[in-house]
Amino acid sequence: MSHATANEKNIAVLTHLGGIFFGLIPGLLVWLLKKDDSPFVGEQAREALNFQITILIGYMAAWVMAFVLVGLALLPLIYVGNLILSIIAAVKVSRGEDYRYPFALRLIN
Repeated sequence: MSHATANEKNIAVLTHLGGIFFGLIPGLLVWLLKKDDSPFVGEQAREALNFQITILIGYMAAWVMAFVLVGLALLPLIYVGNLILSIIAAVKVSRGEDYRYPFALRLIN
């Protein structure tokens, strides 16, 4: 567990929750702006960004599969998974704990 200030925890929480509404934009912005200032915020922003990229890839694959009607069932499942995992991440980082998303592709290192 890292020692994060209250401000760093708040930024990390908003980064994870922002992904629910704005996709990969909050993770990308926070990672680019804060990765050198705070190891905790930088790591959590990178984690949120990687997860939102994974979600975007999932949405694109489901959209392609929607033409055979399989993807129509996957779209709400992806949304609910994003919602639940982002809330879990926000709760964990609000306690100052590091969080790693399951199923996330680690594309940004």
